[in-house]
Amino acid sequence: MRGGRATAPPAGARALRKARREQQLVSKRLLRDDTPEEAESGCVDLILGEAEIQQFLWSAQRGTEEKEREGALASLRRGLQCPETQQTFIRLEGSMRTLVGLLTSNQALLQLEAARCLHELSHSEQSAVAEACLPATSYLLTYLSGHSSDFIELCLYTLGNLIVESEAVRSKLLPQGIVPALAACIQSPHQTVLEALGYALSQLLQAKEAPEKIIPSVLGSTLPQHMLQLLQPGPKLNPGVAVEFAWCLHYIICSQVNNALLITHGALSTLGLLLLDLAGAVQRSEDAGLELLVCPVLRCLSNLLTEPAVDAVGGQMELRDERIVASLFILLQFFLQKQPSLLPEGLWLLNNLTANSPSFCTSLLSLDLIEPLLQLLPVSNVVSVLVLTVLCNVAEKGPAYCWHLWPGPLLSSLLDTLAFSDTEVVGQTLELLQLLFLYRPETAQAFLQQSGLQALKRHEEEAQLQDRVHALQQTALHG
Repeated sequence: MRGGRATAPPAGARALRKARREQQLVSKRLLRDDTPEEAESGCVDLILGEAEIQQFLWSAQRGTEEKEREGALASLRRGLQCPETQQTFIRLEGSMRTLVGLLTSNQALLQLEAARCLHELSHSEQSAVAEACLPATSYLLTYLSGHSSDFIELCLYTLGNLIVESEAVRSKLLPQGIVPALAACIQSPHQTVLEALGYALSQLLQAKEAPEKIIPSVLGSTLPQHMLQLLQPGPKLNPGVAVEFAWCLHYIICSQVNNALLITHGALSTLGLLLLDLAGAVQRSEDAGLELLVCPVLRCLSNLLTEPAVDAVGGQMELRDERIVASLFILLQFFLQKQPSLLPEGLWLLNNLTANSPSFCTSLLSLDLIEPLLQLLPVSNVVSVLVLTVLCNVAEKGPAYCWHLWPGPLLSSLLDTLAFSDTEVVGQTLELLQLLFLYRPETAQAFLQQSGLQALKRHEEEAQLQDRVHALQQTALHG
């Protein structure tokens, strides 16, 4: 059966997922409000030694004036932008305890500067630095229920950075209630808080222990319903927020813990409507950063369509056949021009839509989309295999469907793909030809007249293909 691609996306999709993981999510986020002068100077002249760190901490803790104390912490924060200072700081006895003390002081500006120092430490690439921040994490979690949106945003990004780096941090935060705390944050009216929340949650959902220890708690909270609300298309949709929560949804769906729950919450209809909206944005040339949202939406839909619960709740109908197929082709054309690496993502969804649904196959034919599909064949081997798989999905529905596939440009396109050296492309071509010969025998005659047997001969000695080549030869010659 074709279509069950939830755990085995095409190689291109795996590469894209890896790139997204490395470049977008797992790479840490850094919030800074440096003055232009500070930004220019970098950290070359700000490497602090033990004595300087101790002096700044002492001044921050015991200074006589509030401005002096804030200034000392600000100087320490700038020093902590340097890896060398970070290492010195965590080796210095009592430094983290003092910083946590300042974080919990009753002076808001001191708290904020202390949190900024922790944020700089959280951005370190050294796992030892994240471990050293462990005593601060429970306070950062507590402050998520505060009133300052800027402070909450800073705490969320800091926690997100620490979560991805350290299993010890995750093990401490889970029993302390990080999931309920995040669920409370998702009701914030501030878009910056919501985007930071989506980032922190996505870090948590990618942990290796997430399917067993984290995702069940997330699904048991109010987070899924709120995430889907934030993905509803319309004037209130915030692109930055939507990107973060679409990736969160993707990680939850990939875990396969309880996708039926998401489907009953209306995930298919929400994502389907969002896909229609994104296709409309492409037509209006509003394509800035669009791929960051399109990619997880396509994956979420593709994976949800492999769930048995889809049929149980009439999920296929929720996607409104012709509109979803038309929107998908608008996006495929956009990808072809602007983002070819996303073509497999769109075709993977089209494969899962057509695998078990005659109505989606009918939409493909009634909208005259076979020729645009064939035009994608030369893009790459991965794309070719997916295009051919979709065409097989259509052909296997029977004679009436094959009647619409031929005559037309299909046969000449298949003769071209038989010239490919990629075994998987040729194998999928052979399968499609067998279906055409079975349901439209006159296709076999046209194949023979267009030197089809010679095209097959080049694959007769290939171990993976020779049985299917021989079977197709016999079908073409003898029916």
